[in-house]
Amino acid sequence: MKLADRILQRWRIRKIRPCLKPGARVLDIGSADGVLFSQIPQLAKNCLGIDPTLPKKIETEKFILLPGFFPKDMPAVEPFDAITLLAVLEHFPPAEFSNVAAGCAKFLAPGGLLLITVPSPAVDKILAALKFLRLIEGMSLEEHHGYEVAQTTQIFSDPPFELVRRAPFQLGLNNLFVFRRRADKETG
Repeated sequence: MKLADRILQRWRIRKIRPCLKPGARVLDIGSADGVLFSQIPQLAKNCLGIDPTLPKKIETEKFILLPGFFPKDMPAVEPFDAITLLAVLEHFPPAEFSNVAAGCAKFLAPGGLLLITVPSPAVDKILAALKFLRLIEGMSLEEHHGYEVAQTTQIFSDPPFELVRRAPFQLGLNNLFVFRRRADKETG
């Protein structure tokens, strides 16, 4: 990753940081090298990341990173306090959205938070220019599949998810979504 990639990555992490309580057990979908866990040290010691670009399983005393695709390659684990998808959802093919939502519902504890950042469509052109200028690596831009920000609330609909907060950031070029997983008795 280039410096600009890291700056954008850390900016997304700073946006979700206030939502993560000390000791929270987190599943980071699209975890890359586990930077989320390094940037937020007060998380639980048994956090998990999953990413298809990882060459092998990585275990530290604080977290485990698994190579694979969410949700099909997830191991049998207890539900998490929070799940993060930071600049990841737009990389899933649209046919996988219902599987991603079902996987998030399965692996997120009732009352837990689903924290998502997605870029606005204009970002693709900006990132392509930055990649052309070699200022960023522009990881997997071809996978954005024309993602529309408004889809996010449709994918993670009620039940079992309740939208708690939606806020643009980075001059409106990025978007934060915070959903809460309703308790089973709340979903009807």
